[in-house]
Amino acid sequence: MNKTELVEKIAAGAGITKVDAKKALDAAVAAVKDALIAGDKVTLVGFGTFSINERPAREGINPATKAKIKIAAKKVAKFKAGVELADALN
Repeated sequence: MNKTELVEKIAAGAGITKVDAKKALDAAVAAVKDALIAGDKVTLVGFGTFSINERPAREGINPATKAKIKIAAKKVAKFKAGVELADALN
């Protein structure tokens, strides 16, 4: 499902226009992004939790040259499904 299809589902489910559904989706995505940038967790009960995970710097190998390279530390977004979502999938 892409963003356009999701907007259509939201509009149909909430009984609103696609324009309003797109605005709502964009606002929700921006709110989650802003919270993660600030270092906060976003928990949607029954759905899941968005958080930031820090990966430490490490040493890797370039597969083409077999030379050792340093991979910098970085932060990555992480999602953990909630119990209700996990149960619905199984």
